[in-house]
Formats: sequence, structure tokens, C-alpha cells
Amino acid sequence: MAERLYRISVAAELAGVSEGLLRAWERRFGLVKPRRTAGGYRAYSQRDIDLLKRVRQLTEEGVSIGEAVRLAPAIRRELEAQPQASSAEGVGVDPSAMATLHKAALSATERFDQPALEASLDAALARVPPLSAWNAVLGPLEIEVGQRWHDASLSSAQEHLVSHAVRVRLIGLLHQAPSLDRRHVVCACFPEEEHELGLLQAALRFRHAGDRVTYVGARCEVGQLGALVRRVKADVVALSAVTDPGEASFRQTLGEIITALPKVRVVIGGPGAGAHAGVCAELSAELVVTEEAWARALR
Repeated sequence: MAERLYRISVAAELAGVSEGLLRAWERRFGLVKPRRTAGGYRAYSQRDIDLLKRVRQLTEEGVSIGEAVRLAPAIRRELEAQPQASSAEGVGVDPSAMATLHKAALSATERFDQPALEASLDAALARVPPLSAWNAVLGPLEIEVGQRWHDASLSSAQEHLVSHAVRVRLIGLLHQAPSLDRRHVVCACFPEEEHELGLLQAALRFRHAGDRVTYVGARCEVGQLGALVRRVKADVVALSAVTDPGEASFRQTLGEIITALPKVRVVIGGPGAGAHAGVCAELSAELVVTEEAWARALR
């Protein structure tokens, strides 16, 4: 799997230094040389973060920054000789802090307090890497609010308030994610599917795994999807089906999509797809509803 890259705010937090100090070490000593995303943002590898941690530890032990910088090439060679850590995603996540932010966001939703809701979501994104923030706060909040809307304990206006806030942040994270070119993934919803938060989260996963993503979004017509996939020569098509139309309709729609596509890898997620695992397997579409399945899809 391609290495994951992290924005400066996340890299600094994981390394245990301030953004200002990280920038100073880059500018004055060339300690790390981050890549740049398509949007111009700095992007740091796990090796960069590990090197920064070691240099910080040396300075805390009394070694001058100048001497630590002279040791940096040897430290990097030592790090490169070690097995790569699986990922920095999830590192540094404080469950209690994330639970507090989730509770604060839910309380703000109940009060129709949009600024407080957005502040809670932004606080989660500032504390941990993007996918960790989704797993710990944004995703669970969206699910709980959706369930409470179905139970009529929250209104449709409150559900829309949360969906909009989460969607805006996912789109922003998608634009800021590392822009690499390991594979080309086209992300699209089923033709009648209007819910796209799950698809946005999937697109973010692919981008952080090093894939190029073309995001189509909700209500994607089958013929247009097939034409797009052939035009861009996609390697993978990621589909989202949140609403369950019933087995017969699901089978027909998925079958039509796969028939319209060239021979590409098809992965599919969402509650609607999860309800028909047998159909997905029969039509050779990889169902991604667990972390294990996601690990296979990202390879």
C-alpha cells in the first residue's frame, strides 16, 4: 500500500512539536522535505514524523538542535531499516476526548446551535488525523442523528444541519488530501441514491491510500458512469448504496452497472449493499462494510 501522507497540523501533533517549530526546522535546517499536494499543502510521511519525534526527544535530552540535525541522516537510515509502522491513523486518539466532542456536537444539534456544532467537529479534526476524526466523531454522529431522526426524537431540520456540516468538512478534507497516482478510482452512488456521506468518506480513504480519485457523487446514471470509467481508464469503481430497494431491484441495478463497465475492480459499500452480500458476491462486487474488507480494497 502506498504510504499515507499527513497535513502539517496532524504531522506536528503526532510528532509532539508545534507547527511553528516544525516550519522553523524545515526552513533553517532542512530537517524534513515534505511533499506538496495539488492544493499546495505540505504533506508529511510517517518516516518524516518518526524522524521529527527522534529529533524532539534528543533536544529534550539536552542535545543541541544543531547536533541533532547532524545526526538526522543516520537516524533516517536507521528508521528506513526498520519495518514501516502500519499507519499513523488512530495514533494519539484519546477516546475520552473524542467522546466528549461527540457529546458536545450532539448537544449542539439538539439546541440548533450551528456554531457550536461546527466548533466540535473542527476540534476533532484538529486533534487527530482525518480518518480517525471520521471514525471517532463525524461518522458516529451522523449515524446517531440519522437513527434519532428515524425515531422522531430529532427533526429533519436537525438531521440536515448535521449532514451539511459533515459534508462540507469531508469535501474540504478530500481536496486537501495527498494527491498521488497509485490507482485511478471513480466514486459514484447508485442511480437513485441521494445519500453521499459514506461515499465521501470512501473517497477520502482512497486518497489517503495514495489513489487518484474522480468523485461523481449522488444519483449517477449507469450509462454516464460507464462512459466516464472508460474515458478515464479507471482501475477501480467504488459504489455506494445506502437505501435498500429490495433484493430484486438491487440485483438489477448492480448487474446493469457492472455490465456497463469495462473490466475493472468494483467495490461497494453502504447499508443497502450490506443487506445483499450474497448478490454482491454473485456479481463479483467486493463488499466493503468492515475494516478488514477495507484493508483488502485499499491494497
